[in-house]
This record gives sequence, structure tokens and C-alpha cells, in this order.
Amino acid sequence: MAIIKSIPSVRIIGGVKIQTSEIALVSEPTYRVNGEACIVVRGVENCTLTLDSTKSDHVVVKSMTKLLVVPDTGLVDEEFEEVELDRFACVEFRFVRGNWYILSSDGLKQS
Repeated sequence: MAIIKSIPSVRIIGGVKIQTSEIALVSEPTYRVNGEACIVVRGVENCTLTLDSTKSDHVVVKSMTKLLVVPDTGLVDEEFEEVELDRFACVEFRFVRGNWYILSSDGLKQS
């Protein structure tokens, strides 16, 4: 199990400077978003990914495994407490005024 980060970057989220990376390769059963622009989840059977609005406002998630995505606050698309991604799905999330929104997707299951 591992988390591999590459391409260091600094972002400002909610007026707070965050040191992060552009890309994170996640092979853990749980992970909390930390400002990355892109997260690829692989190498585990299942993973729960928490969208953290204090450290991120926009992230693209590529799932190479079964993935459950939960927001730290609010809902996803003002309706869902969680969303489940199929293997090989790619979903773009954006945090706006208390909720996470799906901007584009190619593999969600209705949750």
C-alpha cells in the first residue's frame, strides 16, 4: 500500500496556502483529498475517498478500482451523501458554496 505524489505545487484554498502535488497515485483503502489536481486510485480492491473542502476545491479522480467518494461537508450535486465509481471511471469534482458538484463523469453508479 502506498501514496505516491509527484510534481509539487502550492495552491490557495479558502485563503490558505497549501503545499501539495499535482498528481497522487493512491493505493490505500482510505484517502482524504489534499489539494491535488488529479488523483488516480489503484492497487486496492476498494477505496473510500473523502473530498476535503478545506484543502481542495477542484479535483479529477480516476478510479482503477471500486471507489466510494464522500464529501466532508454538504452533498454531491445537492442530492447525494456519497457516490460510487465503477472501475476505470473518471470524474471531475468542484466545491462551490457548501456542496461538491460533478462537472463531468464517465462512470458513476446511482448512489
